[in-house]
Amino acid sequence: MTELLTERSARIVAARKLTRRAGRDAAGLFLAEGRQAVVEALADPGSVREVFATEAALDAHRDLLGSTAVPVRPVTDRAAAGLSETVTPQGLVAVCALRDVPGGDVLAAPPRLAVALAELADPGNAGTVLRTADACGAGAVVFGAGSADPYGGKAVRSSAGSLFHVDVVRGAPLEEFLPAWQRAGGTVLAADGGGEARLDELGGQLAGPVLWLFGNEARGVPAGLAALADARVRIPMRGRAESLNLAAAAAICLYATQLAQ
Repeated sequence: MTELLTERSARIVAARKLTRRAGRDAAGLFLAEGRQAVVEALADPGSVREVFATEAALDAHRDLLGSTAVPVRPVTDRAAAGLSETVTPQGLVAVCALRDVPGGDVLAAPPRLAVALAELADPGNAGTVLRTADACGAGAVVFGAGSADPYGGKAVRSSAGSLFHVDVVRGAPLEEFLPAWQRAGGTVLAADGGGEARLDELGGQLAGPVLWLFGNEARGVPAGLAALADARVRIPMRGRAESLNLAAAAAICLYATQLAQ
């Protein structure tokens, strides 16, 4: 057995810096914890630099770790805990390269379905929207300036591996990106509880390429960005709920678009 890396080992000290956004941006790397995330990371060629695993994790995931050419580093339980943002660390962490693509690449060949997030604050919602976008066949998720970092621990866990399936654009100036999407032949739809258009009456507007714009959990889509959209869209509701959770609204809008396409 290779000597176990401890919390004081240079590799662990360097990896622990990736639990902060500044450290991730400086290194161009992020951490993906847990079997599902590591499975998807290893399936994406060139994504993973190394994997840290406790002795228990090495034994539990022998089928996965025994067949990869990526370096697997045995670590102590304490070292693994230092790389985790959960109460009960899983003992399996991959160091991965950031997957950002330039916004211009997305605009050069717009996918039939994409998502833009304006000032989204909650990293759990960021990961859930990524997962939903992937499930509905979206090709890209664009994080506007000021939105949560999709590479933070909570966001990565919430994405359940979908982070490795879609193009990710970070820090995009949406006031420029949205008109550029429209010039490329796409439609921009802003999710808005007070919107003038009903989701179930959009018809051909969902044919694509469609970019759904979702806003902050409390404030919604900023007025200036909503004004750039081709339509502000509300989800008709029969019950008495005042509104929908952002992630739930995104799921409904994206699923409806998937059906129309």
